[in-house]
Amino acid sequence: MFVKGLKCRECGKEYPDSPLYVCDYCFGPLEVDYDYDKIKKELTREKIKSRDANMWRYQELLPIKGEIKIGKNVGFTPLVKADNLAKALGVKEIYVKNDAVNFPTLSFKDRVVSVAIAKAREFGFKTVACASTGNLANSVAALAASSGYESFVFIPSNLETGKVLGTLIYDTNLVKINGSYDKVNRLCTEIAGKHSWAFVNINLRPYYAEGSKSLTFEMLEQLGFKAPDNVVVPMAGGSLITKVGKAIDEFEYCGLLNEEPHTKIFGAQATGCNPITATVKEKREFIKPVRTPDTIAKSLAIGNPADGYYASDLMSKTGGYGEDATDEEIVEGMKLLAATEGIFTETAGGVTVAVAKKLIEKGYINKNETTVLAITGNGLKTLEALNGKLKEAPVIEANLEEFEGVLAKIKRKK
Repeated sequence: MFVKGLKCRECGKEYPDSPLYVCDYCFGPLEVDYDYDKIKKELTREKIKSRDANMWRYQELLPIKGEIKIGKNVGFTPLVKADNLAKALGVKEIYVKNDAVNFPTLSFKDRVVSVAIAKAREFGFKTVACASTGNLANSVAALAASSGYESFVFIPSNLETGKVLGTLIYDTNLVKINGSYDKVNRLCTEIAGKHSWAFVNINLRPYYAEGSKSLTFEMLEQLGFKAPDNVVVPMAGGSLITKVGKAIDEFEYCGLLNEEPHTKIFGAQATGCNPITATVKEKREFIKPVRTPDTIAKSLAIGNPADGYYASDLMSKTGGYGEDATDEEIVEGMKLLAATEGIFTETAGGVTVAVAKKLIEKGYINKNETTVLAITGNGLKTLEALNGKLKEAPVIEANLEEFEGVLAKIKRKK
């Protein structure tokens, strides 16, 4: 349809539409190459708005050929105008793109996996697999089950219980690896070389990554086909933030925006695993891997990010910045979003909120501009991070007098 093939990001060498991910000439990463002039003629705002409310309403800008059969209920999550949060942070306007309620596994990973499994079907694979820090494991297991695929999921052995159970429930083949995500990923690269499996974030990575764009397409449409002044995005491998930039550029080229975008893109990481934000802060041109990640934000704990250089470069080119948050700040970010907007996010969302707060306080984000926070996962998956961090609930007898005593204490504290 609109996919021409793959192209190397570094040297520009072109490849056919196939399960490749590394250039055989310069070893640069490959990405999907589209016929944008053809898309520009076909895709209009009216056509988009006439379609079902899911991620596939932008199908011309996603790399699938033929009929869409996978992930038809994924996407078009709420863009929440967060007035209470804006007041707490002292800014004019903040929106929350809430993928904490994405279908079916409550994270933005359902977007990328839908594209990857649809592409696996095109290529004739029989088994899908992934290396994951948690959310991807949930999504691959769930969408493989609903699509009739056998799946293998590989994770670090220390992941949160919610993410482990949220994977096993789908009857996948789950394998825990002693060590960090980077060790898991190295093993999976070896497995992919031996077994003819569709590893969504290895041999299908160029296609998988394209699914991230749908989050931004939706955000732009929900803002009235207008780009915000600022976007704050959590970073693990760095793929999502690069696709935020790509999605804005694609909408602009196709004439889908009401005005020229000038969006500054900001990246958020945890202090205990911050290879990308450290690069930005130190104004380096290379990523220095974090060998031993140490953070409660396990979904962001990738010490050697595949797209780290491109994420850093994007922030610089758009006038954005990178910042990170400590474990204590992450928990406070989770609590702040819940207390102001009633949105329970996982630790990655706590990172995003905490970093946004810092960026506003330090003047990187103008208080009079419009900012969107990308909230990518649900708090029910990382309950352990809140153990001992919330106030204890009083226990009383079923007695009115005892309740009145509790109520008096509550009022005194206020």
